[in-house]
Amino acid sequence: MNSKTVGTLACRFLLLIGMFTAAGSVLPDDLKSPYSSMASLDLYLMPVRAEISLARSAAPVAISDHATVLVLAQHGYEVATKGSNGFTCLVERSWMSPFDSSEFWNPKMRGPICYNPPATRTILPYTVKTTELALARLSKAQIKEQIQTIVANEGLPTPESGAMSYMMSKGGYLGDAVGHWHPHLMFHIPKTDAASWGANLPNSPVELDTEHREVPEPETIFMVPVGNWSDGTPAPVPIVR
Repeated sequence: MNSKTVGTLACRFLLLIGMFTAAGSVLPDDLKSPYSSMASLDLYLMPVRAEISLARSAAPVAISDHATVLVLAQHGYEVATKGSNGFTCLVERSWMSPFDSSEFWNPKMRGPICYNPPATRTILPYTVKTTELALARLSKAQIKEQIQTIVANEGLPTPESGAMSYMMSKGGYLGDAVGHWHPHLMFHIPKTDAASWGANLPNSPVELDTEHREVPEPETIFMVPVGNWSDGTPAPVPIVR
């Protein structure tokens, strides 16, 4: 797997998450994956205090300590703490992967992410709605159809100018293929191509996944790896092959 394939959690995890999965087999993902359907809900849930801590670890404390924090409950995300800076931190689960990810239902996935105010207004609603559908035990195909219909009817927003998010947690698990991967920033913009940001070019720090792209959101996510985790400690340099 090279860095372009890894490029994003992208999530989307976080969106994004499934974008980090290796490609190559001619078999459909659902036939080669151990995650062909949703697991028991208990496997996706976390103790509330642990989830709050993990969510806040997505961004430096100067940001996350003043952010609203959401936690996953039986029927969707709930506000655990109300913030003051317009940011929202949460831990996304595997169903925020692209629909062509073989790890769409992987219960081990944890994608700590902090959305800035524009992303809170225009990107977070996709996570909230998709999660509601997943917890209602809809199939992957049904979730995809529902979100596509809502988008077509303009029931969910397009990315607002300046929408971005932090994924800088040491504690995240972005899939079996890559584990924690690397701290990075994500920029959420209306649909465009890699050339508009110089993504995936030699020595460019900007990455765009070009393999796992089956998402209903009207956005393109560009990722920029950073050198430190959210606590300021150095992160390993991604291996480019």
